[in-house]
Amino acid sequence: MKISQVKAVFYSATGNTKKVVLAIAERAAGKLGVPVEAYDFSNPAKRAEQQYGPDELVIFGTPVYAGRIPNKMLPIVQGLFKGNGALAVPVVTFGNRSFDNGLIELRNELENNGFHTIAGAAFAAQHAFSDKLACGRPDAQDMEKLTDFADSVADKVTSLTEIPAPVAVKGTEPIDKYYTPLGTDGKPAVFLKAKPKTKDTCINCKACVRACPMASIDKEDPSLVSGVCIKCQACVKTCPKHAKYFDDPAFLSHVAMLEQTYTRPAESETFL
Repeated sequence: MKISQVKAVFYSATGNTKKVVLAIAERAAGKLGVPVEAYDFSNPAKRAEQQYGPDELVIFGTPVYAGRIPNKMLPIVQGLFKGNGALAVPVVTFGNRSFDNGLIELRNELENNGFHTIAGAAFAAQHAFSDKLACGRPDAQDMEKLTDFADSVADKVTSLTEIPAPVAVKGTEPIDKYYTPLGTDGKPAVFLKAKPKTKDTCINCKACVRACPMASIDKEDPSLVSGVCIKCQACVKTCPKHAKYFDDPAFLSHVAMLEQTYTRPAESETFL
């Protein structure tokens, strides 16, 4: 099939999904000899309906939260992106536990939105909650796998003579409920209402305000989080003074459980 452009589309609160999706898109575009364009829907102020067409290849990525597409991003994925016959590659990143049903759910949503999925991938990335989980991922081995995957995607696009069936990826259907976070005691850790706190080292630079994908941090007083917090850690990772932090006991217990249980390096997987 003839492709005129590759689009890199992603939600990436802490930058890992952006890194992976852009790398795949740029590599595939280079091999196909076409331009690449990025659309980051992490910032709520920049979200708007996006229309694509049959001459475009869309590399579409989100991180996995609790084993699925982040629940607050799901309506955005469902409502903003219209495939109109475009080819698509669903890509998820996950923090060393599992991507569960995140990839198959993203594949299904893209198919429902008029895209034709031709490949898929799940890449391990450093967990947003902890520097100890998948530290440094995606690493050199992941990036080598990513490069091979992007080349295979480009080859598949070139060889297509008709629209294929949706790409087969890991996951269960119907899509199961979100993963239940556990604490170190093995019981469910309930921290839905947990919000970041602010140290007195804050310099009111507003970096956290700009980074929040939910627009929940007060523009005048960044110590106030008046809206929904999805625990994405964008404010924590972005703050130049390390002034944002979480101290909710249930949240910290869940992080400790992850650090104790998921020490093995998770495998990044690709599907063609």
